Amino acid sequence: MEESAGCRLFLSTACFSPVTFLEARMIPVSYYLILSGIVFLTGLVGVLIRRNIIAILLSVELMLNATNINFVAFSHHLQDLGGQVFVFFALTVAAAEVAVGLAIIIALHRSRSTINVEEFNLLKW
Repeated sequence: MEESAGCRLFLSTACFSPVTFLEARMIPVSYYLILSGIVFLTGLVGVLIRRNIIAILLSVELMLNATNINFVAFSHHLQDLGGQVFVFFALTVAAAEVAVGLAIIIALHRSRSTINVEEFNLLKW
């Protein structure tokens, strides 16, 4: 049976295959990759340009979230839940990373009374 254009765009009783409705609403994986690349590039520029420790930490989190977007996009595209489970654990580790990073920032601020990266010389001889 020939499908009408309305069948592809709207779910109606005239449609015999729900796959056409789902295929009409799917976003291509390339869109997710472009979004992920933009978010990762934003985080990378933030790490390289910023001098504030908190801004650098936020930029690192942006880079991590960009990789999570890739995992979820390919997981959905390949119909495999492995990528989504990996993202769940990556977000858990990221939350712990933020807690430890914030504790280090607070300790550095208490000892030096600044959070500017250029003023830290803890590893210099």
